[in-house]
Amino acid sequence: MHKREFLRTLGGGALGLVIGPDIAARMARVAGVAPAELARDEPFWEAIRASYRLPTEFINLESGYFSMQAQPVLEAFIGHVRMLNAEAAHYMRTVMTTDKARVQARLAAMAGCGADELVITRNTTESLDTVIAGFDWKPGDEAVYASHDYGAMIDQFKLQARRYGMVNRVVHVPLHPKNDDEIVQAYADAITPRTRLLMVCHVVNLTGQVLPVQKVAAMAHARGVEVMVDGAHAFAQLDFRIPDLGVDYYGASLHKWLGVPLGAGILYVRKDRIAKLWPLYGDEGFAAEDIRKLNHTGTVPCHTDLAIEDAIAFHETIGTARKQERLRWLQQYWTARARTIPRVSLNTPSEPARTCAIANVAIEGLTAGDLAKRLMDEHRIFTVAINRREAGIAGVRITPHLFTSTAELDAMVAALRTIAGQA
Repeated sequence: MHKREFLRTLGGGALGLVIGPDIAARMARVAGVAPAELARDEPFWEAIRASYRLPTEFINLESGYFSMQAQPVLEAFIGHVRMLNAEAAHYMRTVMTTDKARVQARLAAMAGCGADELVITRNTTESLDTVIAGFDWKPGDEAVYASHDYGAMIDQFKLQARRYGMVNRVVHVPLHPKNDDEIVQAYADAITPRTRLLMVCHVVNLTGQVLPVQKVAAMAHARGVEVMVDGAHAFAQLDFRIPDLGVDYYGASLHKWLGVPLGAGILYVRKDRIAKLWPLYGDEGFAAEDIRKLNHTGTVPCHTDLAIEDAIAFHETIGTARKQERLRWLQQYWTARARTIPRVSLNTPSEPARTCAIANVAIEGLTAGDLAKRLMDEHRIFTVAINRREAGIAGVRITPHLFTSTAELDAMVAALRTIAGQA
């Protein structure tokens, strides 16, 4: 065995170890089971839960910020850290570029796009800010985004407005839309002949609402407007291919739903859109139409990049469709009952197709901060308070993951009932 390969296996870093014979055997036994049916198979998901080392002092229902790696992926990552520490600059000067290209190609295959349309970034913010700042904005140009969009990208749009005199138009998307047309029309109403770029969330991080990105993109393109998607909560949670959405730019984080260690994201740029984007950092080493010009990141934690392959192996062993159906079922499992509790309301649509794992809950008479605090202090349930006044959203975001059990969600519903009764 080559020294580098030996060092990688010290932490369990071989891909075969990530999949593991036990998980592989379980997946083989359910090969013919429909994902929607498997979503309700508690013994199966208890076995997947066993792949995670979970805290015992509280119930973690805040996976939307950062989700822990499954133990096999974590051990593989530790193996990469050991390898890199041992080889140091020798690895980075001889193998790093080749390894990164291989990992990017595997991510591109997962995303369904060309390897020459995707690069590894640090997170969604870096990905989308690269696009926003990369536009050649002129005074009077316009961009469209929603009041529920992520603050870092909103700030970048505001920065471009101050710097170049472009104009930002903000839309308000209904929390409980009657249909897709209502959402599409909200964006359409904001477009003018000066609009150049429209940003849309694939999954709204505040509420978990899944937006009809493909329909929004088709509408915008018909009006000559390019479309950029915040896919932070969609990639590796929803079952889709980026090109099928018909969008121009797509950014996502890999530490949320793919279970990669912190510090990795993706940026997709449609091939014919690359040349016109200005890179954030000067780099004369690549042609204007080469997406690598947007990826001058300096020295980066290569062991995180290597762990992406291990996370993909774990993810693909379970399967995106199975994962999506389980996460959606978990959310419906608790929200269906929470909606019946007096004084409790949901800031998330009830229709399963409009949601997946995430939901946002509120209790009349309590601030979001007070509810989050009481859930943790009195019931040992960790969540996050959401307050976005301009979007009309105030509540607690509940984000289960594959390791979440129905017993934990039962405890959360019981806690909501108790707190609502005392409010």
